[in-house]
Amino acid sequence: MSTMLNESIDLLADLEPGKRTISELPYGGFLVLEHDVPALLIYRKKPKDKATLRLARTGASYLIIGDSHFEYFRDFIKKITAKMAKRFGSFILVELYQGEPNSTNFIIKGPANKLPASLETLSEELSAIDSRRYKVKLDAKISHTKNRQKPGDESLINLNELKSTGGTLLGLELPPVYCNKSGKVYPLYFRMFRDKFAKAIQKTIYEFIRVQTTSDIHSYHTLGRRRIHEEVLKIDRQITEIQSRYEFLWLVAPVNIQALRKKFFETSFEEIDSYHYRLLPVDPDLLKRELYNLRIDEIDDPSLSYLYNEKREELDKELTMLKERGSKNFFYSSIRLYQGVPRNVLAEAKLILETISENHEETLEKTIDAHQFQKMAQTEFDFFKEQAPHYEGTVHIRNDVNIIMVSNGELYLPEDYKMTVNEAQALIQHEIGTHALTHFNGSQQALSQLSAGFADYDATQEGIAVLSEYLGGGLTGNRLRILAGRVIAGEDLMNGADFKSVFHHLYTDYGFTKERAFNVTSRMFQGGGFLKDIIYLKGLVELRDHLGKGGDLQPLLAGKFALKHVDIINDLTQRELLNPPKIIPRYFKNEDFSTKLNAFKEGITLSKMI
Repeated sequence: MSTMLNESIDLLADLEPGKRTISELPYGGFLVLEHDVPALLIYRKKPKDKATLRLARTGASYLIIGDSHFEYFRDFIKKITAKMAKRFGSFILVELYQGEPNSTNFIIKGPANKLPASLETLSEELSAIDSRRYKVKLDAKISHTKNRQKPGDESLINLNELKSTGGTLLGLELPPVYCNKSGKVYPLYFRMFRDKFAKAIQKTIYEFIRVQTTSDIHSYHTLGRRRIHEEVLKIDRQITEIQSRYEFLWLVAPVNIQALRKKFFETSFEEIDSYHYRLLPVDPDLLKRELYNLRIDEIDDPSLSYLYNEKREELDKELTMLKERGSKNFFYSSIRLYQGVPRNVLAEAKLILETISENHEETLEKTIDAHQFQKMAQTEFDFFKEQAPHYEGTVHIRNDVNIIMVSNGELYLPEDYKMTVNEAQALIQHEIGTHALTHFNGSQQALSQLSAGFADYDATQEGIAVLSEYLGGGLTGNRLRILAGRVIAGEDLMNGADFKSVFHHLYTDYGFTKERAFNVTSRMFQGGGFLKDIIYLKGLVELRDHLGKGGDLQPLLAGKFALKHVDIINDLTQRELLNPPKIIPRYFKNEDFSTKLNAFKEGITLSKMI
């Protein structure tokens, strides 16, 4: 056994800063040790106790002890403690074990007199975890005892010996409320329990590290897992691959939009023909089966588990909507996906339309066509290449698209699309400086979903994109009116209005040109009622609130994610699992960038942004 111990200790020879040791150990053991984290979770293998093992694996560093040759593991722990305590001044070990089947108490075993702040933090955080049973409250008790292990188990290490090397040992008994008596886990409850438990452990360890060690760790967020397991990366790639098999926006956009417009105008706004759609290239039910075969439930990093569960639910909704195209059910699903029109956004939309008149002279300005725009876009691609030489971007001019869109970082433009130079500049910052840019930045991350887009990223992306038009100097009154008109149309749709009613509300009551009124209305009714267009103004309002509360714009460009994910993205970035944005937009270099951004942060009324 001494030979095996020496070989295992060799794994820890240098404890090089910024590195980690990951290794299988003899006798069924396993070690993950972050060299910069002076803490270790410990778990002894037990039959029918997979849940506690998974809880131990939520730590940045953990040791799994096999079910034989306990002396080997005891000596190994002594060596780890001595090495880590020598570097940091102190080292904390927390042994986890499962309590009695009917227990509702966490039992914290440790030196309450020496670590009052750490143990109180742990007690408070654990007590806040919800019980799965009605009117049953989980409790946490601090027990000042030298017996830190589960009753009946051998002592992990002599406390006096541990103390002499700079180590501190806590025992933590867990109430097994997340499983039945045979060890079968209640999956949804366990996920919540695990997430809150992991945060409780991180906060406790941070409190210990902050007071008792020389470590420069500055946040409990950095105490989560500092590596992405290969199984997580595999799930990430699989969910992105499933998403790539269909282009949702393409499949809900009508292929006969030109004919619809022509007929509607020729009949004096009386007749609107049926929408026709592209054939589905996939079977939604089969893709759903693949989605739910992914073992997302086995991701033990709480942040990543949350992101992928949420994304799977969103893709499930999209696939359901593809089956429902052309029906009322599509509209109901659209409400679930985009969540309706918030009152504050509706108020902003009405204010825009009441204070900004349609600029009909804009149609007299010199316009450029799609091919001229393509040349302007190349200048922006070259700007990106200066920051990332391997960046590649393309503008596709097509006769079978009715909307401007970015797909997989590529810009698609209708062949007959015309715009003013000012509109083109705004379009470049919106589509290329935001959507294509975040796609590229996301592609430079370890997680491919930051390129494809985590759940509900659309509103944040469109909010940033519209803000980029303002910061880039291209936002116009007519553009703001279109975004406001989409919100009005969405509200009308929610209230049961038909195509002609929505069109006339925009055309007659709000003074839109017939072309703009038709474009807004036709987009709102595609698929059977599609609320996506409300998110442009909604995202802008949410972004203004976020930045006004101290949020930062630049980190939002690291990939495609929602504002609700900011804390998670910051957490993963602090753990060095994600990187800051690789490239930033051109408007960051504008002379009036700070002035305009500060005005936005201070709550400028949207109608004043032109």
